[in-house]
Amino acid sequence: MTESAVSDVCILHPVGRIDGSSSADFQTKLLEAIGRASGGVVIDFNEIDYISSAGLRALMTAVRQRKDRHLAVAGLRPVIVEIFEIARFQHVIKIFGTAAEAISSWSTPRP
Repeated sequence: MTESAVSDVCILHPVGRIDGSSSADFQTKLLEAIGRASGGVVIDFNEIDYISSAGLRALMTAVRQRKDRHLAVAGLRPVIVEIFEIARFQHVIKIFGTAAEAISSWSTPRP
């Protein structure tokens, strides 16, 4: 997994599958990013082909750690959208089309 940054927001770029064999490493890197990114964390799923329940658990752990709600996923492929919908994960973590949309939503003041 690589990462980039936009201002104080960390963007994670996992690749391939997030399943039982890779979810522990994914969770470790995700929690590290959450600990140091003051502006939030976006996980860019453009290169993810599959996420298992173990991967969803890693995301749930991250949501619980990032209480300010500045944690989001972006760039979900249709198969990942379907997995999120089946697990009702769209109610757990914010989903955006792009990382830029997520970042923009955090910087827009609420009325």
